[in-house]
Amino acid sequence: MPSTRTRLATMRAGRLAVAMTAAAVLGVACTPAQDDPGAPEERPDDAPATDEADDAAAPPSAGPALDIVALVQDFAPQTVAVEVAIDQPGQTAQGAGSGVIWRPDGVIVTNHHVIAEADDITVVLADGTRYEGETIASDPRTDVALVRIEAEGLTTATFADQLPEIGEPAVAIGNPLGFQNTVTAGIVSGVDRSLPIIPGQPPLVGLIQTDAAISSGNSGGALVGADGTAIGINVAVVDGDAAPGVAQGLGFAIPATTVVSVAEQLLEDGAVEHAYLGIAGVGLTPQLAEQFGLEEDRGALVGEVEPGGPADAAGLQQGDVIVELDSEELADLGELLGILRGRAPGDEVVVGFVRDGETRTTEAVLDELPDEEAAPAEPFPEDPDDPDGLP
Repeated sequence: MPSTRTRLATMRAGRLAVAMTAAAVLGVACTPAQDDPGAPEERPDDAPATDEADDAAAPPSAGPALDIVALVQDFAPQTVAVEVAIDQPGQTAQGAGSGVIWRPDGVIVTNHHVIAEADDITVVLADGTRYEGETIASDPRTDVALVRIEAEGLTTATFADQLPEIGEPAVAIGNPLGFQNTVTAGIVSGVDRSLPIIPGQPPLVGLIQTDAAISSGNSGGALVGADGTAIGINVAVVDGDAAPGVAQGLGFAIPATTVVSVAEQLLEDGAVEHAYLGIAGVGLTPQLAEQFGLEEDRGALVGEVEPGGPADAAGLQQGDVIVELDSEELADLGELLGILRGRAPGDEVVVGFVRDGETRTTEAVLDELPDEEAAPAEPFPEDPDDPDGLP
C-alpha cells in the first residue's frame, strides 16, 4: 500500500522540514475516472444561451450561490501571516505560517507548532504592515497558541459556536509557501476526525476535514464557513508519499469551539488544564483484536497504566478494552480522547471496559495532566525524505 504522510501545514526553510512524519495509518483508494455516458452534449460555441438552459443546469434544491468574493473581502483583513526565525548553529532558519486576529488590541491566534521554536516572530497584516510579535502562551496538546503585537483597533474574526455540517462550503485563507492572502475553496468533508501528528504523542482529535487546498504555510490560518465565521484553524494536510496523488484533498482544521475554549484559557491563565486518565492506549481495530485474541473490535486498548494514576486507582489493567465513558460508546482511542477533552481535572467518570470477554464498569476521578505529559516532543523532526522542507 502506498504510504501517506501527515504534514503540519507550516513552511520551514533550511534543515527544518515542514512534514511531520506519522505512521502509515491512512490509505486512500483511487478509482480511475471514466466517461459518463449520460453526460449532456456540449453546446456549440455559437449557440445562444437561454435562461431555460441556465435554470435547468442548477438542481431545484440549490440555494443562492455562495459569494466567495464578498466573503474573502470581508474576512481577509482578519487573517495575518506569521513569520518566524529560528537560531541554529551557524545560520538562522526561516519559517512561515498564518494566524487570525483574536482581539482588537493585537492578540493573534495561531498554531503552537508555528511558533514553538521561534526566536523571533513577525506578524504581517493583510495590508502589509509588519509588527514584531511575542508569544503570550501556547498549548501543544491542542496545537493552539496566542501571539501579541503592539497594535490597536484591529478587525477581529468571529468564530463559530458549533461544528459545521458535512457538505457545507469551506474557504481556507492563509499564507501557503509565503503567498499571503491566498484563498482556496471546498467543502467540509468530515468532522470529529483524529489525526496522529507527532509520533509518541496523542493524536489531535475532533478535527474538521476539508478538501479546500491546505499547503505548507496555511497552519494557523482560518477555515471560513458560508456565513463568514471562522469554523476552524487550519493545522495539517495528509498527502501521498510513495505515490503522488494517492491522497488528495485531505486537509484538517481545529474546530472553532476548541480554539475559542483554549484561547480563552491561555489568555486568562496562561495554560490549559487537561483531564488525565493515566493510560497509554491504541485504537482497537479488527486486525489488533484478532492479533490479541479479543472479542471486541472497537474501543481503546489499554497498553499501559500509569502507576498511581486515576486508571490505576480505578482498577484498570493492561489489556483492558475501554468501550464506554459515561455511557458514551467509543469507536476508538480518538473518541476517548475527545470526550476527555471536554472533562476537567477532578471530574468523576464511569468507565466501561471489557476484560477476558466480560463487560465491566468502574469509576475514575480524573487528574490534571502532568507537566511532563503536556510537554511537546520535538515539534519539527527532520524528514529524511524531505530534507529541504519542500511540500
